[in-house]
Amino acid sequence: MKKIVLMVAVVACVAFASQSVQASAVQVSVENVMQDDFVKIELKELPQAVLDAIAKSYEGCAVKEAYVAETDEAKKYKIVLVDKDQKEQTIVLNEQGEVIE
Repeated sequence: MKKIVLMVAVVACVAFASQSVQASAVQVSVENVMQDDFVKIELKELPQAVLDAIAKSYEGCAVKEAYVAETDEAKKYKIVLVDKDQKEQTIVLNEQGEVIE
């Protein structure tokens, strides 16, 4: 009887452990798909129109990171901003500094 109870406990532990491993693997793959279009760039590579739009519309925020995605038609810039409370905000702008998406 003890062997049966022990065996059921072991099987239950293995089942629960394998489910948590599968869930974390799915979450990581979703993040990679979202980042693939954009390539990280230096802040000095941002166009002046993008910098002006950030200064005007997001006053008090600092640019933490910048990414660019190039298509046949135009470039898109994904900007990670940090406000004075250290809260991050991500925006996407076109080459003219207009918010898109």
